[in-house]
Amino acid sequence: MKPNIIAVINQKGGVGKTTTVINLAASLSILGQNNLVVDLDPQGNATTGLGKSNNNDDKNIYNLLIKKINLKDGLQKTNINNLDIFGSNVNLSGLEVETANDENRAFILKEILKNNSEIINQYDNIFIDCPPSLSLLTIMALVSANEILVPLQTEFFALEGITQLVKTIDRIKVNLNPTLSVRGILLTMFDKRNKLSTQVDKEARNYFKEKVYQSVIPRNVRLSEAPSHGQPCVTYDKACSGSKAYFKLAEEFKSQTSKIGSAAWIQKKKV
Repeated sequence: MKPNIIAVINQKGGVGKTTTVINLAASLSILGQNNLVVDLDPQGNATTGLGKSNNNDDKNIYNLLIKKINLKDGLQKTNINNLDIFGSNVNLSGLEVETANDENRAFILKEILKNNSEIINQYDNIFIDCPPSLSLLTIMALVSANEILVPLQTEFFALEGITQLVKTIDRIKVNLNPTLSVRGILLTMFDKRNKLSTQVDKEARNYFKEKVYQSVIPRNVRLSEAPSHGQPCVTYDKACSGSKAYFKLAEEFKSQTSKIGSAAWIQKKKV
């Protein structure tokens, strides 16, 4: 059975994208699913957040994309059962320049995954952590994925900021990946004491209806602390509000029986 390949994307940094990747993947793994995290961000925060070095000169996604190593040799097991990672490092930032003459460069990752189906099909989900920009690496992720998960910070410009992302997704659907769909929108950094958070929550659900997960990720200091200890919050402190929210999200994620909708659907809502 083919895995769900989910690009976790937002062109804005600091919205909880990497935090969502590592904690959702870890939660699903704890619940018994097999998951792979592909760190496609040169910062390598998902890599270090799962206890691996982002200075590994051999086992990294850059070497895979330039065909220096194969997929099997680059995979690393984490300290969490059922959870593997393909790590990143800063060398990845040079890929766009190095592949400038390759007209098929947007399909490099997709082809690698396709040509390694025996390995890939062992996973239930593959989460691609995208860089916080609409770059070649992000396009690679969107071409490779069949679904998108968008973390949306509950702040003033959040809904306006998603407009550019939606336009990019729509272009990818038309030109490169017609099967791409939006699995869900996740509200992050929610502070119930803040009227603005509540307002953004209400507006997001008004625009996107059932596309917005019922699970909401709160502002929580443990979520910020955990990466410095090389582990996701759901293992660092299972009892904190952030961990409980991600376990709830994992259950909701598992219960989704069909694709939630297309980028075109969102665009009709005139964000």
